[in-house]
Amino acid sequence: LFPVNRSKPRLCSDLQTPGRYGRVIITSFRKANMLDQHHTDLILKLHSAVTRIQVQRPGFNYTFAHICILNNDKTCIVDDIVHVLEELKAARSSNRTNFAITYPITHLKDGREVYNGHQLGGVTVHSKDRVKSAEAIQLTYYLQAINSLNDMVAEKWESIFCDTVELFQKSNRKVKMYPFTSSSLKEDFQKTSRVSERYLITSLVLVVTLAILCCSMQDCVRSKPWLGLLGLLTVTLATLTAAGIINLTGGKYNSTFLGIPFIMLGHGLYGTFEMLSSWRKTREDQHVKERTAAVFADSMLSFSLTTAMYLVTFGIGASPFTNIEAARIFCCNSCIAIFFNYLYVLSFYGSSLVFTGYIENNYQHSIFCRKVPKPEVLQEKPAWYRFLLTARFSEDTDDSEETNTYESHLLVWFLKRYYCDWITNTYVKPFVVLFYLVYISFALMGYLQVSEGSDLSNIVATATRTIEYTTAQQKYFSNYSPVIGFYIYESIEYWNTSVQEDVLEYTKGFVRISWFESYLNYLRKLNISTGLPKKNFTDMLRNSFLKTPQFAHFSEDIIFSKKYNNEVDVVASRMFLVAKTMETKREELYDLLETLRKLSLTSKVKFIVFNPSFVYMDRYASSVGAPLQNSCISALFLLFFSAFLVADSLINVWLTLTVASVEFGVIGFMTLWKVELDCISVLCLIYGINYTIDNCAPLLSTFVLGKEFTRTKWVKNALEVHGVAILQSYLCYIVGLIPLAAVPSNLTRTLFRCLFLIALVTFFHCFAILPVILTFLPPSKKKRKEKKNPENREEIECVEMVDMDSTRVVDQITTV
Repeated sequence: LFPVNRSKPRLCSDLQTPGRYGRVIITSFRKANMLDQHHTDLILKLHSAVTRIQVQRPGFNYTFAHICILNNDKTCIVDDIVHVLEELKAARSSNRTNFAITYPITHLKDGREVYNGHQLGGVTVHSKDRVKSAEAIQLTYYLQAINSLNDMVAEKWESIFCDTVELFQKSNRKVKMYPFTSSSLKEDFQKTSRVSERYLITSLVLVVTLAILCCSMQDCVRSKPWLGLLGLLTVTLATLTAAGIINLTGGKYNSTFLGIPFIMLGHGLYGTFEMLSSWRKTREDQHVKERTAAVFADSMLSFSLTTAMYLVTFGIGASPFTNIEAARIFCCNSCIAIFFNYLYVLSFYGSSLVFTGYIENNYQHSIFCRKVPKPEVLQEKPAWYRFLLTARFSEDTDDSEETNTYESHLLVWFLKRYYCDWITNTYVKPFVVLFYLVYISFALMGYLQVSEGSDLSNIVATATRTIEYTTAQQKYFSNYSPVIGFYIYESIEYWNTSVQEDVLEYTKGFVRISWFESYLNYLRKLNISTGLPKKNFTDMLRNSFLKTPQFAHFSEDIIFSKKYNNEVDVVASRMFLVAKTMETKREELYDLLETLRKLSLTSKVKFIVFNPSFVYMDRYASSVGAPLQNSCISALFLLFFSAFLVADSLINVWLTLTVASVEFGVIGFMTLWKVELDCISVLCLIYGINYTIDNCAPLLSTFVLGKEFTRTKWVKNALEVHGVAILQSYLCYIVGLIPLAAVPSNLTRTLFRCLFLIALVTFFHCFAILPVILTFLPPSKKKRKEKKNPENREEIECVEMVDMDSTRVVDQITTV
C-alpha cells in the first residue's frame, strides 16, 4: 500500500524494509565541527564519488542512478542532510549569513521541513535549537533489489561502496569513516568461522593428545590409547553426520554451530570414558563377551538416560516454540548429533572396545598389536625395549597382591590412594563448606547484576565493520529513537468518536512509557470532539505532535479510494514517530515492541508497527525469555520423566539441588566476568543443565543406592567408580576450550567463558561439594558388623572348573 516510489522522502531512509543499502558515518579524530567549510566540501566530495560508482556487467555499466530508490519525480532519494550541506555551501559562496541549521528539524529553501536527528551526531546547539557544531554526519544510500539481477548488482555495488569509502579514507587521514552495508552484519557474523579455523585445529590436536594420554598406562597390554582416539573419532563422526544431514536437507549454517563440537565433546567423551572405566572393573579372567556385556549393563543405562535428556532439552529448543531461527537450527543440529553419537557409541565404539578386549586377552601390545613376550624373555632385551613392552601377566600375580591390575593407572591410583581419603577427612570438610559459602556469596553478587545483551557486537568477530560502525552510531546518534511506523491497514472512520475510543483503548498500555503520554493525552482530546472531518483530524494530529517536545518528528500518510457513489474512504494510514531517548533507555524500546505486538493481536483496530531495527531488537527481546521458557519446560519434563526411571526419589532431589547450585553459580560468575545474557549465553546455560546431570547423576546414583557401610565409604566408592571418567572428560574438555579464548570474536569469547564456567563449577561440585555434603546429609547408611560370632563361623570350599585351553573360569561350585 505504501510503495517506496510513492512515499514521502523525509523519513524514507529510516523506515523502509532493510533491503540493500550503503551507509557511512564521517567524523573527525579531533572532534572537529563537521559543518565547517572544509569538512562540508569533503563530505560532498565523498557523496559525489559514491554516486559515480560503476558496477560493470556484460553490455552495461550500472551507476547509483540506475539502481537507486526513486522519488515521485523519478530522481534518486538521498538523505536530506545532503541538501542541507549543499544549501550551506551555497550560502557560504554567496556570503549569506542568514542560513541556519536547526536540530532535529530544519527547513530548506524550498520550504520543506526535514528531520536530521539520525544524520547529525554529537550536536551542540545555540538557542532555539540552532546547530553550533556537529561531530559526526551519517549518509545513507538505498538501492533497489526488485529481481535477482538487480539484487546481484546492488550486492556488488555495496562491496565497491566499502572499497570507495576506504580509499577515500586513505587520502583524507584527518577524518574517520565507518562504512556499513546490508551485507556487513551477515559477513562479519560468518567471519567468526574463518578466524576460528586454526584455533579449532589447535583445539583438536590438544584434545587428541590428552585423550590418548588419559587412556594410557605403563602396562602396554592394559593401556588403551586407541580407545581414547576412537572415542574422539566417535564424537567427530556424529558431529559430521549431523552437519551433513543439515546440509542435504537445505539447512543454513551459522556461526553458533561452533558450540556444537564442544557440546558433543562434553557429552560424548564422558560416555566413552565411562565405558572404559566400567571395563577396568571387570575381571580379566572373563571372556570378552561377558566383559562387554558387563560394561554395557553398567554404563549404558545412565548414558541412555542422559542422552534422552539432551534430546528432550534440545528437542524443545528445535520446536516451533523457539522464535529465534538461529537458536532453532542450533538445537536441531545438536539433537541430530547427540542421537547419532548414541548410535555410534553403541555400535562403533562398542565394537572397538570388543576388538581391544581380544587384543588384551591375547596379551598383545595395545599400540603395535604384537604379542608381548614373557618377563624372562624381556630380561634379555635392551632397556628401551623392556620399557615399551612392560606388562603384568595374571599367572605372575601373587595372592597377596591386589587383583585389579588397572590400579596402576595414574588417575585411578591418585583417586584411590590419596584424593578420596583427603576430601573425606574430618579436618578438610569445614574448609570445603566455607569455600562453598564464599562461592554462593560471589554468585549472588553477580546474579544481582545480571543484564541482558543489547549489543550487535556480541555476535560478530572483533575487528570488523559492524563493531566499528555500531560503536560510532551509539556514540553519536543515540539521542533519538528509531523512526517507528504505525500502520493501520483497515478501512475505519477515524473521525468518529467510537473509533477514537477504540484507538484510545489500545494505547492505554503506553502510559507507563513516558514518551507515549503525549499521544495518549491527544487522543483523549480527540475523544471529546464528535463528527470531526477527515481533513481537520489529520491537521490537528500533525499540529499536536509538532508542538509536543517529547517527539522529534511526526509524519502521516493516508491512502484514499473512491467508491461507486463517488464517496471517499480511507483504505490505510500510517504515522511516523521519533522519540527523544538515551542509550541507557534501550530497554524501553524492547518493552514497547513486545507491548505493541500483544496489543496488535487483541485490539479492535488492526495495526502493525515496524522499523528495520526491530529485527535486531527481536533478538535481544527474545534471546533470554524464549530460551529460558524452553529450559523451564525442559526441566519440568525431565523431572517428571526421570521420576519413573530412577530407583530412588532422593536421586532426583539431590540432582535438582545440584543443577540449581551449578546454574546459579554459572550465571553469577558469568556476570562478574562481563558476559551478558544473550542468545549464546542462554543456550550455554541450557546445555549446562545437561552437562551437570551427565557428570553428577552417576555419582549420586551410586551413593544413594549403596546399602550398608557408612556414608564416607560410599562417597569414596562413588568417586573410585566414576571419578576417573569425570576427570578424563573434564581434562579433555578444558584443553579443548582453551584455544577458543584467543579467537578474535565476541561470539567465541562468550562461548568460551560460559562453557569454561560450566565445566569448572560442575567439576567443583563433583569432586568437592557433593563428596563432603553427602557424608553428613541423607540418605543414611547402616554400618555392617565387622566381627562375627565365632560359633557361627562358616567354612567355605570353592571348586573352580577351568577350560583346559585357557585360563578362563567356566563355572564355580561352592559348598558351605
